[in-house]
Amino acid sequence: TRLNAIRAGAVEFLHKPIEPVEFKARIANLARLVDVQRKLADKAEWLRSEIDKATAELRRREEEIINRLTRAAGYKDRETGAHTLRVARYCGLLARELGLPEEACRDIQLAAPMHDIGKVGIRDDVLLKNGPLSAAERDHMNQHTRIGGAILQGSGCDLLKLASDIAVSHHERWDGTGYPSGLKGKEIPLVGRISAVADVFDALTTERSYKSAWSADRAFEHIREEAGRQFDPACVAAFEKCRDSVVEVMRICPDPEPSEREVA
Repeated sequence: TRLNAIRAGAVEFLHKPIEPVEFKARIANLARLVDVQRKLADKAEWLRSEIDKATAELRRREEEIINRLTRAAGYKDRETGAHTLRVARYCGLLARELGLPEEACRDIQLAAPMHDIGKVGIRDDVLLKNGPLSAAERDHMNQHTRIGGAILQGSGCDLLKLASDIAVSHHERWDGTGYPSGLKGKEIPLVGRISAVADVFDALTTERSYKSAWSADRAFEHIREEAGRQFDPACVAAFEKCRDSVVEVMRICPDPEPSEREVA
């Protein structure tokens, strides 16, 4: 009987007739054991809480680094902060439509504003030129992908690693004719394929000194036409499905007026 009880989880036995002194001693021992177990459980919960706090603080600092680097890049590039915000939101929408986990979607949206960080290494006469670039100037401009990757690569921060992948690969093309590495199809990181659609769409629908803004309908049509050539067809299909949300982002995140841009 005692063996079966032990196998069932019993930790103490009392023999009959019960001896009061022994009974009190065994109960006291059990009470101390339970007290120790509770304290250990409380300590484990406290440790988990402290780890969660430290992780959240680390994440907050990583996000601050991303935001400040993006802001720093914006002082040189003529493109506005609204551009990086829209591209980030388009990337988040597209990632969710593709069915990626919510944490991954959030990370992509946080890292996407760094896609053009490499433009800090481009000469001003090329970066700020009003008009078509020469072949040599275009080659120099295209180096912003490699520069961006070099700035961000090698970090132990997961967000910066993701931002590095986006910076390097967002100008690769599905058909292999993009830059800097001429990657083709699924050789291109998914985050690069996602950001390529988002970046081009925003570039098409934004007015610049050298071009007028396209309508959303025209831009979506162009994105569809380039499915299988410039863009991953799956990303294009997903982008089409979140069209209403994309148009809403365009509405709530417009570029500032020129006068406001100068003040900023």
